[in-house]
Order: sequence, then structure tokens, then C-alpha cells
Amino acid sequence: MGARGCIVAGVVAACVASSAGPASATSVAIPTTGAPRPGWAVEIDRLVGGLPVGVSVRDEGVDLYGHGAARRRAPASNEKLVLSMALLNALGPEAALVTQAAAGATPVAGILAGDLWILGSGDPDIRDATMRLLAQRVRDAGVTHIEGAVVGSTGYFKRDWFAPGWKRDFPRSQVALPTALTFEGNQAGGIHVSDPELRAARALRRELREIGVSVAGPATAAEAPTGLVSLAEITSDPLAELLDTMNRYSSNFWAEVLVKRLGVEVAGVPGSIAKGAAALQGFAAGWGVELRALDGSGLSYANRVSPRGLTRLLEAAEDLPWGEALREALPEPGQGTLGGRLRHLQVHAKTGTLRSISALSGYVWLRRAGSWASFSILTRGVAKSVAVRLEDRIVRILARRAS
Repeated sequence: MGARGCIVAGVVAACVASSAGPASATSVAIPTTGAPRPGWAVEIDRLVGGLPVGVSVRDEGVDLYGHGAARRRAPASNEKLVLSMALLNALGPEAALVTQAAAGATPVAGILAGDLWILGSGDPDIRDATMRLLAQRVRDAGVTHIEGAVVGSTGYFKRDWFAPGWKRDFPRSQVALPTALTFEGNQAGGIHVSDPELRAARALRRELREIGVSVAGPATAAEAPTGLVSLAEITSDPLAELLDTMNRYSSNFWAEVLVKRLGVEVAGVPGSIAKGAAALQGFAAGWGVELRALDGSGLSYANRVSPRGLTRLLEAAEDLPWGEALREALPEPGQGTLGGRLRHLQVHAKTGTLRSISALSGYVWLRRAGSWASFSILTRGVAKSVAVRLEDRIVRILARRAS
């Protein structure tokens, strides 16, 4: 199909029809059987009519509005919504990810005869300061001298760095290598690195020596042997806080690290993107939602879910023990990827962007109904600036007029 004009929020803009099929879709808003269509629904109809967009709104178990709501589309970073749900369901909002300093045996008279290993378990936020704290705890455990090396473990996760549906340059441009032992975002000088475990080992070795623990061997990296004894450990922030950071800044790196950790929880060591993606599909299927997931970040153009599927998952989450933690882990207006958007509204939502794809899904407070409604807007084939105006206009209509 060729380009055509469209009007969104009173602005004439160029729109391109989706190459995935017909752009038209049936709109539905039936709050009460036999009742006339509410004015707010008619207004949304006018906004979305003829556009390749799917919209779903649910409240209290009722589909308040739908336009192409059953058609599965690429969710882009709205995939992180499902990842957040699956992680909270598997681990709980207070769960912390542990990074250990371990060895083949305990020290004798302060001397560690072999190597000191750093064992990561998927904390995406390991930094110099983390290694400083770990060094202090190793010293507090009574270690004064290490006869071997400091070794960053390369195990627990596979070292896969690609998923079906990714563009070839994504590992270079969009997401650093997702490892179990991370260090400084697995990048240096803005470049994604392939040796974060070695860099973590160098940092720990340096911090140990600065506080008086001598290390005879070098810093290196390898897959850790079994049977190691933990000497000291540090923990991440609670999972809910990690998800807040991931969603607020839409970190693809954090998402792929955490989806590998989800893969470990569901399918065992080693964690991988494929295992984590399968766990996402299984979680969604448990709620009757068909999801095609190939990664955790949403970078894959082959991911698929319907707007109605997302709103059903979001609504189901509200009744679960971690439901409030999920809502609070999503950006509010003015935060992160919602900077400059939806001011003065009560909204918690995740954005999504790929080339020719835009998404916004989450929760909006309906003033008239006095409740949180779940909503999802998935678009493909519309200019990003136009899609954003469309998303914001729909959410404003819902917040102020829907009931």
C-alpha cells in the first residue's frame, strides 16, 4: 500500500499502512448491553479509524474498548512488561540477586591457598563500587592473602548474544553481552565489551590490594568449577527496584540479563535468551494469552502479542500479591521514556519503539470510574511522532472521560 494522509489529534500527518495486512479493524465499546456508544469511545474511533493500530482497554474484567484488539503485533519494548510480570511471579518483588566471592576451600590463618572466584547470578548493576564492597567482605571473612588468582566466572548463563528477529547490528548498537557476572553495563567508553567477567576480576583484585589483602596471582576469567565454598557475598537491590530501573529507561541490556535469569528459574542452568523467552511464553499461556517471545527486551521484530492479550495480563496482575509492585515499576508521566508525556495524569505505562513500530501499555486511572484500567496501544506503519500523539490522546480521553 502507498502513503496516505491521516489526522491524529487535529494534526495532519503522513501515515503508512501496515505491510502485515489490512489496516481497518472493528471498534467495540460495550460497557452496558444495549446502551448507546459513549462519546469517549466514538472520539477514539475517529482517531484510530483506518490506521494500522490495535487498542484494548479493560476494567473490572470488562473489555471497555477494542479496535483491532485481537490482532497480534510486535510489542517492541512492551515485551519488558511481560518480563516484569514473569519475574515478579517467579521470584517475588523483594528477591535479591546474589554475587559471591568463593573458593575451593576456606582460608587457613588468613591465607587462601587457591583462586578466589566471583560468581554472578544475573545482577545487571555490578560496578566498581560493588567490587569495593565485596572486597571489604572478603577481608572481613578473615582473608589476608590469596595465593592464586582472582577469577571472574563465565558460567551460570550461556554467552548467547543474539535472538531471532534481531537486526545484525543490535549486539553492537542496542544491547551489551548479557552475562551472569556483569560489570559497568558490560561496556567501556560506550563500546560493548566481550570480557566483562575479566574486568570484574581486575576490579576486585585492585580493591583487595588497596585494602591490604595481597593477591599473588593475576586477574582472569573462566567457567567456575563445582563445589566452591562461599566466603562473602553481596546482593542486588530488590527485584522490584531493578524492574523500575529497567522499565524507566527501557534498558535492553538489563532485560536480556534478567530474562536469562528467568530462564534459570524455570528451566535450570545455564540461563539463555531462548530459555527465558520460552518462560515468558509459558507465563502468558498460563493466563490464556498467546505470546510469541524470542527475547526479553522486545528488540525482536518477530515477537507477537495482541493488545487484548497485554491488557488481560495487566488486569490479572492487579489481583496478585505483586500487582502493586508491577504498577509501581512502570514509568509515570515525566519519568524516563515518558519524559515530557502525559503530564498531570495518573498513568503507569511502558513505551516501546522499533523502526515503524510504537507501543504504549500499562495502567491509567479513570476519574469517572474511580479505578485503574489496563490499556494497550500497538502500532505498526505509522510515523513515531504521529503514533506518540495518538497514544497520548487516547490515554487522555480514557483518563478524563471513560467510565
